Amino acid sequence: MEICTIGGYEEVGKNMTAVKVGDDVILFDAGLFLPPVIEMQEEIQEKYTEHKLRSVGAIPDDLVLDKLGWTSKVRAIVIGHAHLDHVGGLPYLAHRYPNAVIYATPFTMEILESILRDENIHMRNKKITIRPDSTINIKCRNQDLKLEFIHTTHSTLQCVFIALHSREGTFFYALDFKLDNYPIIGRPSNYKRLRELGKKGIKLLVVDALYAGTDRRTASERIARNLVEDALSTIRDRNSALFVTTFSSHIARLKSIVDFGKRTNRRIIFVGRSLNKYVNAANKVKECSFYKSVRLVRFKNQVNSILKQVEKDRGKYMIVCTGHQAEPGSILDRITNDETPFKFRAGDNIIFCSSVIPTPINIASRDRMDKKLRKRGVRIQADVHVSGHGGREDLRDLFEMLKPQHIIPAHGSLQQETPLIELAGEMGYKFNETSHLSGNGKVLKI
Repeated sequence: MEICTIGGYEEVGKNMTAVKVGDDVILFDAGLFLPPVIEMQEEIQEKYTEHKLRSVGAIPDDLVLDKLGWTSKVRAIVIGHAHLDHVGGLPYLAHRYPNAVIYATPFTMEILESILRDENIHMRNKKITIRPDSTINIKCRNQDLKLEFIHTTHSTLQCVFIALHSREGTFFYALDFKLDNYPIIGRPSNYKRLRELGKKGIKLLVVDALYAGTDRRTASERIARNLVEDALSTIRDRNSALFVTTFSSHIARLKSIVDFGKRTNRRIIFVGRSLNKYVNAANKVKECSFYKSVRLVRFKNQVNSILKQVEKDRGKYMIVCTGHQAEPGSILDRITNDETPFKFRAGDNIIFCSSVIPTPINIASRDRMDKKLRKRGVRIQADVHVSGHGGREDLRDLFEMLKPQHIIPAHGSLQQETPLIELAGEMGYKFNETSHLSGNGKVLKI
């Protein structure tokens, strides 16, 4: 078994991994690296192209597969969940693997289809929708390969761990996850199957190391739901505006916002393209119970029209919008920069149901936004949030269930991945023998 760690092994995002057994290669994820994408949004309004995205380092450098002679051997591309740092690069890369079948859960596939529609990209690859806790056989030349999709919890819908079963053993892909025993939508991770696979034997685990250095189990989304309830319960001034912003893909969080937003007796309006994309996708796969309780607004004229109404009657509306990272062009960014009919004033409320993603561009952008908002007297509630990534104790639990022979940390910088190597050391793994720090474009043979 050979593993090429293409992307996501030196940064948060741009995730892509290739596994070769015999003459067959399976690709896991094909994501975007969002910081350069955000910078591109500031500079150009043109369509993204593969060339532009490569030139700024926004997509995985999968050209390494050409040098290895693996490109023509790719049989399948498997996407673990619907976040853009896992699926967003696929529309620009799939043409390089014309014979590869794309596999994803219904929600993830719907997000992929919406990206293709929005960017007017035609993808020739065959696409097959799979259900969590299912297994499929991969068509190969001289061997049997089997992909298994094990349900897990994260901060969006229908996320799966992926196990590749082969004659050389089982490769297990665990990006991204948290072990949430009280999810707001769906059920906890399939612990029973994880333990069964651990008994059968896992050859190699590639795992989300983002918070390996945090001594905790990541809190359940139920805690975030309580935080949302508490934050909204403090909004009593009928003369003030109320804005809430969060991750558009976090359907469970949006459900809590709507459930408790109803208690404010305000009309709930969702504003922004990405919110429309993810909420409509969730509704299509019948995972959006709050769909009829909100109004979705996407186009610029509609946005300006509704914001003009909010300006006139602040106490009548609760606006759920994009822009929690102060992304250029997002609704909250445009409002803060006085580019819409609505103007924030003293006493207005903003609830950030999110944390700042720790990249320099996000930290700087949010700092600028927060200063502008405070200058106007806006009341800010920040970090009304729990993470979607497992902490050190979640990782320990996963290792104990799966008992992998080898471990590679992913989804982070060297600084973020090193604590996972230290944890592995505590559990009996030996660095460079059974635990391995990799890098983008490197190949590991086991």
